[in-house]
Amino acid sequence: MTHNAQRKLFIFVCLVPAFLFFCLFTIYPIVRGMYISLFDWSGSSEHMTFIGLNNFKALYEDPIVWKAIGNDYFLVVGKVIGIVLLATLFAISVTRLRIRGAAFYRLVFFIPNIISIVVIGVLWRFVYNPSIGFLNAFLSLFSDTPVKTPWLGDTGTALWSILWPSIWAGVGFYFLLLVAAILGIPASLYEAAEIDGASQATQFRRITLPLIWEQVKVSILHIVMTTLNGSFVMVLLMTEGGPDNATQVLGSYLYQMGFKQFHMGAAAALGVVILALSMLTTLVLQLLLRRDPVELS
Repeated sequence: MTHNAQRKLFIFVCLVPAFLFFCLFTIYPIVRGMYISLFDWSGSSEHMTFIGLNNFKALYEDPIVWKAIGNDYFLVVGKVIGIVLLATLFAISVTRLRIRGAAFYRLVFFIPNIISIVVIGVLWRFVYNPSIGFLNAFLSLFSDTPVKTPWLGDTGTALWSILWPSIWAGVGFYFLLLVAAILGIPASLYEAAEIDGASQATQFRRITLPLIWEQVKVSILHIVMTTLNGSFVMVLLMTEGGPDNATQVLGSYLYQMGFKQFHMGAAAALGVVILALSMLTTLVLQLLLRRDPVELS
């Protein structure tokens, strides 16, 4: 066997297990979900009634689905803006502005990422508790009467109350990603800019941002995908979609359909909708983020 043939055989042997696992745990569930979405099935019996696209028609006519889509994209936009801005600000602060104790801040900001999402949900439910929560207790210090705002129980504040802990829990990871990108920029570029009299703002706009733009794009895409596919965990832990579906997202509604209402066919159809929205959103974002930030400025 020639050297080239041995190389190809080695690559094939390394790729086959990964490809098989990908097909088993990714491709097969997607295909199976699409198949189930065409049936009326409770999930607890072997009897499945073929109904074609009726599940998708029912979802289209369901106002809760449209409310959930709006909530999902509210969280997407809020998390992208909040996390990227804060992560960039903190990364610039501990690298370019040389704030003392940079190693300490890297550790502190990353701590939420190593805490279980269940712990985070329980922690923030306590923070928002209207009677004994930290937030109302803090606000009461500036009021003549005790503040009893039901943050998670009011339709006007519930979704915002989920957004803030989601941002808090996500900043650390992207902060470290951007710190690593900034530290990889040659110091000679900044030295030349300083000699030319460029301000810190100009250096950020003309040097830092263009050279970390790929990491920023990856961060935005990752935030969008994890939010569209994983925001329901925080929702289920903190509000279970209430009050009055004010915090309902597609993932939490899918869970309720499948495991509380036992409409597995409709839940599978909703899963297909989530997949389609995720792919479409990612494609649009890739097109929008294609341009260099220097061109945009």
